[in-house]
Amino acid sequence: MRASPADADQFLRELFEVMVAAANPHQVLARHLPDDTRRPAVVIGAGKAAAAMAASLETHWQGELSGLVVTRYGHGEPCKLIEVVEAAHPVPDDQGEAVARRMLQSVSGLGADDLVICLLSGGGSSLLALPAPGLTLADKQAVNRQLLRSGAPIDAMNCVRKHLSSIKGGRLALACQPARVLTLAISDVPGDDLAVIASGPTVADPSSSAQALEILATHGIDANPRVLAWLRDERAETPKPGDPAFAANDSRLVATPASALQAAAAAARDAGLEVMDLGAEVEGEAREVAAAQADMALAYAREGRRCLILSGGETTVTVRGSGRGGRNAEFLLALANELRGAAGIHALAADTDGIDGSEDNAGALLRPESWTRATAQGLDARAMLDNNDGYGFFHALGDLVITGPTRTNVNDFRAVLVLP
Repeated sequence: MRASPADADQFLRELFEVMVAAANPHQVLARHLPDDTRRPAVVIGAGKAAAAMAASLETHWQGELSGLVVTRYGHGEPCKLIEVVEAAHPVPDDQGEAVARRMLQSVSGLGADDLVICLLSGGGSSLLALPAPGLTLADKQAVNRQLLRSGAPIDAMNCVRKHLSSIKGGRLALACQPARVLTLAISDVPGDDLAVIASGPTVADPSSSAQALEILATHGIDANPRVLAWLRDERAETPKPGDPAFAANDSRLVATPASALQAAAAAARDAGLEVMDLGAEVEGEAREVAAAQADMALAYAREGRRCLILSGGETTVTVRGSGRGGRNAEFLLALANELRGAAGIHALAADTDGIDGSEDNAGALLRPESWTRATAQGLDARAMLDNNDGYGFFHALGDLVITGPTRTNVNDFRAVLVLP
């Protein structure tokens, strides 16, 4: 790192870059490959990091490669042997449905001596959009839009997605039989559960269709009769742990939120800061997380401690307004309302994939003077928070953090810097 804590904005930006670099597929994938890379392999995959993972695999794999992966629009990377297709995220589109069908076809008819390498990362749930029998893409889109606004945690959303799919929840691995499947995954979920990452298309699924129905009811999701009828059908159930179909398969985590966050924490300590590492599995409503971290920051400031409050994980936002912004902008706007310009406290929150929700920013910066500047511009921070308009608030201040696609995804980065 070049910047020091005294240059708070640049320091926080560079810490974010450290976390992103620690999960760059070109830096981390090769060490997780099997010892023998000379055999041929069919490659499939989905996620915001899928194209970069495929490009890295091409660099390090010695044997013949073929296949295709799907990533978010704008997140592609050139590959010579593996086809890269782009589709929509976070709400799936017909391109995602078409590539999912092609992916199933690409692994059909393989033999027991064949190897399939599946490259997975966050975003794969929306990018592999193959509806279950009797359902349409529009059915899935309607449920997905409501889930995204409901405040449901990622494991709950993916439970529903798996049971409405013909490819997720272990079904892609079943289609590969009798070939062996090696899954290489970049985690973006708390606990690094392979059954949740990209909705676990190549691993057994411990969740049930009954749980999916309960999630819809709990979060007030207005699903149409076709969706509800399918979830009550025994065919909606996914293959479970202990199924012999998965016995010969292997799964490896290539990068995790914890390992990436630890890299940022180490860089901050090297800069002479005390680090309060809250871990990479912080969940809950973004504004409630912000309130708790504001209390911590104010207490540390009163004690005169130069420190960094660092956390990862995936907060949620229950959308009640009509504003713009993802969970990181929501966190920072809530933080601004709590701190109200407290001296010496700076913050950055951003998504490591470069996209906060569905906007063009990764996140934003909050400075001690942000409150005064906002007031001078006539911005009502409380009203904008009530309207879920974090993007509008930080856009008006010119404090959005825009990185473009990073081609990785280990969830969120939140850093609150206390310099009393």
